[in-house]
Amino acid sequence: MSDQPTSSNRRPGKSGRPSKPGRSGKPGKPHRRPKKDPVRFLAFEALRAVDERDAYANLVLPPLLRKAREKEGPEKFDGRDAALATELVYGTLRRQGTYDAIVAACIDRPLREVDPPVLDVLNMGVHQLLGTRIPTHAAVSASVELARVVLGDGRAKFVNAVLRKVSQHDLDAWLEQVAPPYDEDPEEHLSVVHSHPRWVVSSLWDSLGGGRAGIEDLLEADNERPEVTLVARPGRTTAEAVLAEVGEETGLPGRWSPYAVRLTEGGEPGSFDAVRSGRAGVQDEGSQLVALALANAPLEGRDEKWLDGCAGPGGKAAMLAGLAAGRGATLLAAEKQPHRAGLVAKALDGNPGPYQVIAADGTRPPWLPGTFDRVLMDVPCTGLGALRRRPEARWRRRPEDLEGFAPLQRSLLRMALESVRIGGVVGYATCSPHLAETRAVVDDVLKSSSGAELIDARPLMEGVPAIGDGPDVQLWPHLHGTDAMYLALIRRTA
Repeated sequence: MSDQPTSSNRRPGKSGRPSKPGRSGKPGKPHRRPKKDPVRFLAFEALRAVDERDAYANLVLPPLLRKAREKEGPEKFDGRDAALATELVYGTLRRQGTYDAIVAACIDRPLREVDPPVLDVLNMGVHQLLGTRIPTHAAVSASVELARVVLGDGRAKFVNAVLRKVSQHDLDAWLEQVAPPYDEDPEEHLSVVHSHPRWVVSSLWDSLGGGRAGIEDLLEADNERPEVTLVARPGRTTAEAVLAEVGEETGLPGRWSPYAVRLTEGGEPGSFDAVRSGRAGVQDEGSQLVALALANAPLEGRDEKWLDGCAGPGGKAAMLAGLAAGRGATLLAAEKQPHRAGLVAKALDGNPGPYQVIAADGTRPPWLPGTFDRVLMDVPCTGLGALRRRPEARWRRRPEDLEGFAPLQRSLLRMALESVRIGGVVGYATCSPHLAETRAVVDDVLKSSSGAELIDARPLMEGVPAIGDGPDVQLWPHLHGTDAMYLALIRRTA
């Protein structure tokens, strides 16, 4: 089966006239120009951007949808069009590993020999067949039509043949064929069934502990569409005010954070004045809990100067700045990348109290040692705790990335401890549950740093269940409905 165009599939001239008679003397079929489906074409564009430019879907898709809504005529998107395009992109990315295995079972060559654009069309078609309620005929025909538009007639025939094979079974039947039995190879079984790289399955299982049920719940949660959570920025508005604006049909109170408002399906953050004005923002509830825990950690002595040492893109910094202002304290938000520092400044614009945003490297800071009372260091990491929101990260990351982040994470935490005064508190946070990025970093730095001790972070997340044995805290998507945020609180003692 070939995914290359053949000489018999040449396009006719611009006249669109029927093809010439063949040797039999019978006239050939007139060439029909492919019909562009704006929804699937946009989804394909987003998938190609993710693959070709290492872009993130949550950054690529919104401007594409915005542009489609602004169009006039038949290509103008309504709410249902946007919802379908979003489902096609995220569903395909989340289930890419599973769909790759199914496609591989339907072709006669290694999967790596299929060109990436062809594989994107195929996987999007498989998602429509096995992951949505789109009727089989519609899923196949729409995918073939998309292939004709973006790949050409020859490859469209290849897509048609593969998807017709896929359509012969449902998802459960395919998983029985392509996934090894759990008893023979648990990690590979979970990898194929739940569409995570094997090394990620192994790492998450090590961090989570326990048996099969827990890891399956976690992997399933990674493949669910996360709800959008807003934060009512302290000092600018309240959760009650945001909830009143959002309305009961669209919004719910947060589960754990007193500043959170959860949007039900269909809620559009940018449609609310509180978000447009900056009084509220989009922020996962786990991130809110981390900022609140640092802000509420007990101190010895003054409480006047706070630091967010890795502040971009500004969600936690905006929350900390509002909380600091309410106590008469100031926040310094530092971010190494100037363009991200600009995002931080935008997030803090309108804060009721004094603050400062600078572009600075947290490993070589411009401030003096012992300057701050509270320091948050939310370090760069693999992002394995946010796979619900950035599903493509699971395919982009490699085990060797851990080694690349390790020196930076340790350096940032050491500098945070130098930056805080004696009696002050440092919060080490990361959006990854991988032990190499959480406890291993904290343990290594504490072993080499005299005059610092862990303090119990669990009482600062009152009411949040199953956050670990302490003194650090690990949140989980399947247990808390948040990203898998990690937090360790450390007091400098000498």
